[in-house]
Parts: sequence; structure tokens; C-alpha cells
Amino acid sequence: MAENIRHLNDSDFESATQKGITIVDFWAEWCMPCKALAPVFEQVAGKYAGKVTFAKVNVDESPNTASKFRIMSIPTLLLFKDGKIVDQITGLVPAKKIEMALDKVLK
Repeated sequence: MAENIRHLNDSDFESATQKGITIVDFWAEWCMPCKALAPVFEQVAGKYAGKVTFAKVNVDESPNTASKFRIMSIPTLLLFKDGKIVDQITGLVPAKKIEMALDKVLK
């Protein structure tokens, strides 16, 4: 995992998403679309370093967090601003779609 992407779990998720803009990738090791999205997520993380916090949550290791946000399909990206969900992207998407969502929140 890229050094500028945090790995969150059930115990630290809440505190990590309370301030600023955070985008969280809900994924699992066995999920092929998740594996395909990983380098795209890392690329966007590099481009937005210092502006947005990038994080990943393994749904198998953190089932409470996945359940709380009703994650039914993976990969799912949730975009938080000061602890509130402001956007959601589900499925394997190009970098441009993630960037457009981030740019909208950064305005």
C-alpha cells in the first residue's frame, strides 16, 4: 500500500474521518475489481497529497465499519468532509471520476 494511504479499522475509523476531507476505499483481498482499483486509488492519492486524506478499510477485517455505512458492494469509495459523507462511488472507476468528486468537494 502506498505510504500516503492510511489503513483504517473499526477502532480508528471514526477519529480519522472527523476533520478535513477523507476518501475511504472499502475493499477486500479476494475482490478482483478492488485489486484493479488499487493502483488508480494510489495514483489519485499521489496527485491530491496534502489536500485530501486517503484511506482503505478491509471489509473482512472491519465488519462493523462496513456494516455501519451499509457497504453492500465493493469496491466502494466514501468521501467524507468533516465527518459527514458527501459522495459515494461504487465499482471500478477511472481516476477521472474520483478526481471529479474530489474537485467538487475541494471548491
